[in-house]
Amino acid sequence: MKNIIKKFIFVVAITTLIVSCKNDLNQTPIDPDSFTQQDVFANATVAKGALAKLYASLALTGQQGPAGQPDIAGIDEGFSQYSRVLFNLNVLTTDEAVVGWGDPGLPDLHGQIWSSSNDFTEAMYSRLAQEVSFSNSFIKNASLLTGADVDTYIAEARFLRAFAYYNLMDLYANVPLTTTISTDLPLQSNRTEIFAFVESELLAIQDLLAPSGANEYGRVDQVAAWALLSKLYLNAEVWTGTPKYSECVTYSDRVMSSSYTINTNDANGNGSAYDELFLADNNTNGAQNEFIFALNFDGNQSQTWGGTTFLVHAAIGGSMNPAEFGVNGGWGGLRTTKNLVEKFTTNIVQSALNPLNSALGTASQWGLVGDATPNGWGTLPDMVMSETATNQYAVYAVLGDGSMKFRFNNDWGVNYGNSGTDGVLGGDNIAVTAGTYYITMDLDNLTYTMTPLTDKRGMFHSDGQTLEIEKIPPFKEGYAVAKFKNLRSDGNPGSDSSGDMVDTDLPLIRLAEIYLNYAEATVRGGGGDLGLAASKINELRQRGYGNTAGDIGSGDLNLDFVLDERSRELYWEGQRRTDLVRYNYFTTDSYLWPFKGNQPLGASTASFRNIFPIPVNIISTNPNMQQNQGY
Repeated sequence: MKNIIKKFIFVVAITTLIVSCKNDLNQTPIDPDSFTQQDVFANATVAKGALAKLYASLALTGQQGPAGQPDIAGIDEGFSQYSRVLFNLNVLTTDEAVVGWGDPGLPDLHGQIWSSSNDFTEAMYSRLAQEVSFSNSFIKNASLLTGADVDTYIAEARFLRAFAYYNLMDLYANVPLTTTISTDLPLQSNRTEIFAFVESELLAIQDLLAPSGANEYGRVDQVAAWALLSKLYLNAEVWTGTPKYSECVTYSDRVMSSSYTINTNDANGNGSAYDELFLADNNTNGAQNEFIFALNFDGNQSQTWGGTTFLVHAAIGGSMNPAEFGVNGGWGGLRTTKNLVEKFTTNIVQSALNPLNSALGTASQWGLVGDATPNGWGTLPDMVMSETATNQYAVYAVLGDGSMKFRFNNDWGVNYGNSGTDGVLGGDNIAVTAGTYYITMDLDNLTYTMTPLTDKRGMFHSDGQTLEIEKIPPFKEGYAVAKFKNLRSDGNPGSDSSGDMVDTDLPLIRLAEIYLNYAEATVRGGGGDLGLAASKINELRQRGYGNTAGDIGSGDLNLDFVLDERSRELYWEGQRRTDLVRYNYFTTDSYLWPFKGNQPLGASTASFRNIFPIPVNIISTNPNMQQNQGY
């Protein structure tokens, strides 16, 4: 599909679609002289190009690359790209991000003080309504053709329309439900009706889509329908008042049993296979096997100032070196709050390290003693080290703030410390900062090491940055997120030699999310297997840690743990606001973060902000529409 989008980047929608979009959304019309309706739907082969336009409408913003012929008028073209606006509405409004730019309406999003005329809430409404209109037109016209391929194309268009309505329902709640091309002003619908429509569409097309893994990369298959049903059912109680957690378990299980797999290929050899998901060659480095639905980007052929070009450039500033991210410079805007950073600093329980310690070797008479260890300086047994080779010892240990020494046979007759931080054994106590460590001792050379065990999913730049945010505009306040890069697995940058545009594809639904859906729905009483849920989460944590240090048991699963794990795994992927709303944490004082409610320490906001306003231009031009409560 990436190649198809390149080839058909200028394919236009038919005239009736343009009229409908223009009347409803005040969009800039696409050049009507480029193609005629008969050209676009002359046969199945050419119709595939029109299908590509439906996919491209979520990835791109207009008809000629990054700017110049936008699909949507009234806002900077780069600002209007789907995943960029999704970031602004679903991430920037939460604990996962702040932005230092002062574009009108943008600072209001993190502070949760947006108005009913916010440019970004309007842009997303227009983008999604356009996707619905494009899909309706394609479905109508492609239905006049015949062939198995055409049936598949139509099913894909119905999926994309359902995906657009999934977003509209989540973000705006009460929007028109339109499945045909018409110039009549649409009637307003409600979440219950839209939920039923999305559900029925996905159930109807699941067997019309290509089988699991059988479609081209970038195009959806039947697993995408199951995955979107999983997401739909997880939020059913919020959107309709009726929980459907058992249905979420059912469709999550179907996804988990499909041909999609968690990426475990550490293609760049840095000790983690997680970062490969967000590199410039994530369509070939193994990450693609985890992507159920992704937006495809190419730095030369499908350019936009949104997408991952935005995610990479906007997060670079301060002392960060743009070349290390495969681009020519940073925009100095996006950072994160301490709430996200601290989700990666929670200590691992010692019991999770037992399998690692058992695999090290034979238990020895050497151990750790001190107030940084669980047993303190007293007479209790020391924390036992394993003998990994002659005079070589090691242990995985959870330590607290304090100090420690190496001691032989629980006796002070033979012990070692360190008078400094040079790793040379001596007589003084060794200062310890709380954390989880892999500790070694070499008696032949009288040296030791203490290597922190970290969750490598937490990719932050802290040099020159402060963890605390006292004022949002200075880039130095708040850690920068280094998750997305325009580097290939071999370390070379993406295809745009200028360093402007980014190749990295962006997953909208990936298998890891479905693992977490299954776990949450199970904990919420959906009838799943808690043991299976824990094992699936452990797959994700083992990828993050590079070993089993972070493993959990089924007894560790509760709703807050799953929510935190969702943030650790999915941060900056457009999920967070929806998750916090589902947990009743988005607007309430049950969970606060810096500058929530526009207050430095965070404050609750009115519950009507769980959804966004219907754009004022829609309200003013369509008497059938009523504004969401509170706006």
